[in-house]
Amino acid sequence: MLWHIMKIYSSYGFNEFVIALGVKSHVIKEYFYNFEALNNDFTVDFNSGQIEYHSKHDENSWKVTLVDTGLNTLKGGRIKRLEKYLDDVNMITYGDGVADIPINELLQFHQNHGKTITFSGVHPSGRFGEFEEENNRVISFKEKPLSGNAFINGGYMVFNKNMLDLLTPDEKCDFEVGALEDLAQRGEVMVYKHDGQWACMDHERDVTHLNKLWNENRAFWKVW
Repeated sequence: MLWHIMKIYSSYGFNEFVIALGVKSHVIKEYFYNFEALNNDFTVDFNSGQIEYHSKHDENSWKVTLVDTGLNTLKGGRIKRLEKYLDDVNMITYGDGVADIPINELLQFHQNHGKTITFSGVHPSGRFGEFEEENNRVISFKEKPLSGNAFINGGYMVFNKNMLDLLTPDEKCDFEVGALEDLAQRGEVMVYKHDGQWACMDHERDVTHLNKLWNENRAFWKVW
């Protein structure tokens, strides 16, 4: 799932990634540490110890920083613990959602309005928490309403580094409850309305569904 999300960003020219690790951090570290071997054919010369790779993957331009942000840390604490690796303007997303969202347009939208944070609004089923907006400004949040008329935060956010002033490295520091609500009250949260497709992987049935789309060459998020 992480690879698919990173490929979306990379297809728009964004190739530097910082991954906040928690559960099964060792699995993710091992994957990227062994990325060349896992994604190429290769020959090992046991006499010299040299390894020759025979094929090349498409991720040669990637720079991936892996940061252990704690097993039980909430999202706000995780973001704050990445602070020294971040730039003045950053893009961030959850690790469970794919979309055919135009990342370059999302970034341009954020840069044009001058507010602190932008997130992408999508229209999935009513089992998610929604937010209400007015002229692209977020005005309120609702926890899993049934109206189906508002948006949910589909991730794929852009934020200015000053947002980190509202966060702490404490593992109980949340993001949506607290910082995001505070920013919304100040009029500093904007939404980029994405009318395309979006899907998340929250359940085993989602894994089956997304894998089926990929295997049948119908993956809507494959923009590369």
